Amino acid sequence: MAAVAANVAAAAEDREPQREAVPGLESQWRQIENSESGRERPLRAGESWFLVEQHWYKRWEVYVQGGDQDSGTFPGCINNADLFEDQVNWRLKKGLVEGEDYVLLPAAAWHYLVDWYGLEHGQPPIERKVVELPSVQKVEVYPVELLLVRHSDMDTPHTAQFSHTDSVDLVLRTAREHFLVSPQEETRLWIKNAEGSFERLCNTRVTVLDAALKTGQVVIMETRNKDGTWPSAQPQAVNTALEEEEDFQGQPGICGLTNLGNTCFMNSALQCLSNVPQLTEYFLKNHYLEELNFCNPLGMKGEIAEAYADLVKQAWSGHHRSIVPHVFKTKVGHFASQFLGYQQHDSQELLSFLLDGLHEDLNRVKKKEYVELCDAAGRPDQEVAQEAWQNHKRRNDSVIVDTFHGLFKSTLVCPDCGNVSVTFDPFCYLSVPLPVSHKRVMEVFFVSMDPRRKPEQHRLVVPKKGKISDLCVALAKHTGMSPERMMVADVFSHRFYKIYQLEESLSSILDRDDIFIYEVSGRSAIGENSREDVVLPIYLRERTPARDYNNSYYGLMLFGHPLLVSVPRDRLSWDALYHILLYRLSRYVTRPSSDDEDDGDEKADIEDKDNIPKPGHVAGASSQDSGPEQAGPSSGVAGGSRAPVDNSPGPSHWPQRARRKHLFTLQTVNSNGTSDRSTFNEDTHAQPYIAIDWEPEMKKRYYDEVEAEGYVKHDCVGYVLKKAPVRLQECIELFTTVETLEKENPWFCPTCKQHQLATKKLDLWMLPETLIIHLKRFSYTKFSREKLDTLVEFPIRDLDFSEFVIKPQNESAPELYKYDLIAVSNHYGGLRDGHYTTFACNKDSGQWHYFDDNSVSPVTENQIESKAAYVLFYQRQDVARRLQPQPSSSDPPASPACGSPPNSEFMDVN
Repeated sequence: MAAVAANVAAAAEDREPQREAVPGLESQWRQIENSESGRERPLRAGESWFLVEQHWYKRWEVYVQGGDQDSGTFPGCINNADLFEDQVNWRLKKGLVEGEDYVLLPAAAWHYLVDWYGLEHGQPPIERKVVELPSVQKVEVYPVELLLVRHSDMDTPHTAQFSHTDSVDLVLRTAREHFLVSPQEETRLWIKNAEGSFERLCNTRVTVLDAALKTGQVVIMETRNKDGTWPSAQPQAVNTALEEEEDFQGQPGICGLTNLGNTCFMNSALQCLSNVPQLTEYFLKNHYLEELNFCNPLGMKGEIAEAYADLVKQAWSGHHRSIVPHVFKTKVGHFASQFLGYQQHDSQELLSFLLDGLHEDLNRVKKKEYVELCDAAGRPDQEVAQEAWQNHKRRNDSVIVDTFHGLFKSTLVCPDCGNVSVTFDPFCYLSVPLPVSHKRVMEVFFVSMDPRRKPEQHRLVVPKKGKISDLCVALAKHTGMSPERMMVADVFSHRFYKIYQLEESLSSILDRDDIFIYEVSGRSAIGENSREDVVLPIYLRERTPARDYNNSYYGLMLFGHPLLVSVPRDRLSWDALYHILLYRLSRYVTRPSSDDEDDGDEKADIEDKDNIPKPGHVAGASSQDSGPEQAGPSSGVAGGSRAPVDNSPGPSHWPQRARRKHLFTLQTVNSNGTSDRSTFNEDTHAQPYIAIDWEPEMKKRYYDEVEAEGYVKHDCVGYVLKKAPVRLQECIELFTTVETLEKENPWFCPTCKQHQLATKKLDLWMLPETLIIHLKRFSYTKFSREKLDTLVEFPIRDLDFSEFVIKPQNESAPELYKYDLIAVSNHYGGLRDGHYTTFACNKDSGQWHYFDDNSVSPVTENQIESKAAYVLFYQRQDVARRLQPQPSSSDPPASPACGSPPNSEFMDVN
């Protein structure tokens, strides 16, 4: 009752007094100075006070204190003329001081004086508001005077006064009223700073004081163009083009997005999201303006939401064939540094960022409260799920939650104590795995010991988690060659990048690697003393004169394919090795005629007793590079012979014999084939590598490069491992299958009090209006990365989730569990490169279209399903019916539903 009495008293103070007989002078003094309605009363924020000129008020005081109503000191009408600069605009003079130039009276006291004495004819009352500033309440004598202008007419300002406590929204409404803007038109405000720059007034809910608006500041009102763009966002140079674009009238939503440089991933995600009907309507009808959250520390100050709204309005204006999303791209890069620049990214990753950014920018919860997550602890699922969803909504409430968020049931079981933990967690999209094949197709080249046979290309099917030995076994089935007579190597840049052991894992070999499998003798091995043959890695090098003034320095350049050659231990001499290699190269190296080479070279000198040291000794040798790549006069076969040493530690001491004519020389080198190995250490172990060095002239005469590069394809290369298509329902079943947590991600069991590799099962409890399904085509492990190009068969209509949702169902409303496809994000290509496109169904026409950056084409239903499908957008059928307008009997037939085959011709995009 006390509060009601106070409100009544306050209302009585502010109302104008009834015109009655003028009270006595003492009573006047009391009512103006000392009563609850007088000057001494405290200030209250928001109420009105009035300015009275100081001299008139002093005369009134002398008059009432004199006690004689008939006195000649009668003050006359209230006259505030001295407070105004002029008698036209009635603008208050600058620098007026309370107590010297004017006094302040509350509204009731002012009305009493006007009633008793009157106001000078034509003068306006000087009414001012009480404002509550951060540390004090005061009467705002000088309100903020702003110069309001339109963006299209900056030279005609309108002056308007605003209190510091007025909202920026009042400034916008005042500008709209003055400039006669229709309610359908969308406007926004800019301010011009002292240095001449312009700044957006984004948050219209703040006060003039908080926005730091000053008297005399220019405020520009901008009106959105018909095509959805803002005039300020367009350079002057393209105004003519924009006018021509505005004349274009097409189907709203059928609008391409320009590729700014590897931004097809962004364009694909935006086209999918733009074709979610309820979200697009939310932006087109400006509902987002009321829900922009500028103070959310997890958000982006409303900038992502505004940038996305601009894109939607442009795309759905019907005035653009395509638009350039440069501003949006800049905003995304500003708030998510991973998307800076112009590298290719994942459309699903951008989609995840965008949904989260839009949610936080439009979150209706301005101040998030702390919510403690609770385990089920044996309570019924219905109760726990309801509690989890309510807790989620207490912190997260936006159009994104309304449209895309659902609820999982997560069940963890401890393998030791059997403790079961049940929680319910929200989700925004489903990332479903694809059934993965345990087989792998690898392409290899088989190099036979027979020099007449060209290398053969084979396509082998091997276990994905197999070993090198499995690769040899698979090749043996094609060649009939024993796996024991094979050695596997990775060849890169004319050298051996790696020579594999049989027990090594196949996962270390990438699809892009060039794998060669060499036939060796059954007795061969690298570095094994027990074998009778030695396998030597062979490189091919060509001498190239260096650009030196005396041509005394020769460079050596690798070329061709390296070889693994089996050499009998009893023929380990330079001469024997020369002729063995000449034989192995005979398919593409021509032997010199008898005139060019001494006949003695072909005879029994290959049985030289000065043998090459055993590989058991050599395998331990380590080279010290002798500096730059060079071949001195003593290097190779052509140099002078050296005295044999019985216990030679390495190939640098292999004996050499001078020959009258050789096609090439031989040199021991390191594993890169770049440096001579002139010294060796007996205590270390290094594989000897041999380089065949060619003089340019000899190579040109005797080496056939075309034949050397030739190879044949085995019949198996034409075979294609057919991957059986999988149904989308299979992927969802796989998603809800029980799995065991990985070692890197254990679960802390509250009963055992330690981390456990628990079993985990996810179930679908509640599905959203629009369900996003992400097909996990990209597989990443410690050793391999691959893209799964499995064809996933997904329905265009009637995707039924009733068998997957474990929440008790409403059998009378089956449409709550059935979904229709509305958009697909496609990815063509591999891991390192690719291209993103979109299929989407227009919400107005029901027609499917193919969006490929700035190109848009109509398509039919049978073109939508492909191996490129990556992210699927499904809309619940009850939502589709709710959004579809109900036609009256006089209306034309409604547009066909999404996916209905049109009658016009269509482009084949497959």
